[in-house]
Amino acid sequence: MTQKERQERSRREIRRAAMEEFGSRGYEAATVDGICGRGGISKGMLYHYYTGKDALFLLCVGDMFRGMAEYVGQAMEEGGVDSGRSCIRRFFSLRERYFRENPLEKAIFENAMLHPPKHLREDIQRLRGPVQEINRRFLGMALEGLTLREGVDRQKAYRYLESLEGTFFPLVEGYQGQKEIGDAEALFALSEEVLDMLLFGIARE
Repeated sequence: MTQKERQERSRREIRRAAMEEFGSRGYEAATVDGICGRGGISKGMLYHYYTGKDALFLLCVGDMFRGMAEYVGQAMEEGGVDSGRSCIRRFFSLRERYFRENPLEKAIFENAMLHPPKHLREDIQRLRGPVQEINRRFLGMALEGLTLREGVDRQKAYRYLESLEGTFFPLVEGYQGQKEIGDAEALFALSEEVLDMLLFGIARE
C-alpha cells in the first residue's frame, strides 16, 4: 500500500467514525475523544488530517448533502417526469426514503437544518450547493408536468420558482409558526404543503 493510499484510508476511517459520533450523539454532545474511540484512532492522527470537531462536523454535513442529492437525482431521472403534484410528492418521498436507509445521515440533516450550531450556520448554508442544484433540476422536471396559466411561459415560471430557493426554508419556518419542526419527516411534509400552495395557489378564481 502506498503512502497516499494509507492516508486516504486514514481519512475514511476518521470520517466514518465522525459520522457515527455526530449521527448518534449530535453536535453538542459529540467529542473528539468520542470520534477517536469509535474509530480506534489516535488524537494525533485525527489532528494531523483535520483541525477538530467543527471541521469534522462540516465534513459530515457536506457528505450528507452530496449523498442525498445524488440519491434523489438518480432516482428522479430513472423515474421519468410525472405530473406537477405527483412530481412534488415523489421528490419529497425520495428524500424520506434516503434517510430511512441512512439513519446517521438523517440525524446529521436534522442537526444541521433544524438545530444548527450558531457559529456554523453560514458554513452549513454554503455546503448546500448539491441540494440546491438538485432542487433546480426538480423544478425543471415539475414544470414539465404543469399547465401554465395564460401569460406565463416556462422561462418566467422557472425564474419565479428558482427565486424561491433561497427563501423557501424561511417560508416553511414562518408557515409553521411558533411550533418547532421536530424532525426530517415533519420538515418534508411542511415543505411539500408550502410548495403545493406556491405552485397551485390558495384560492379559486
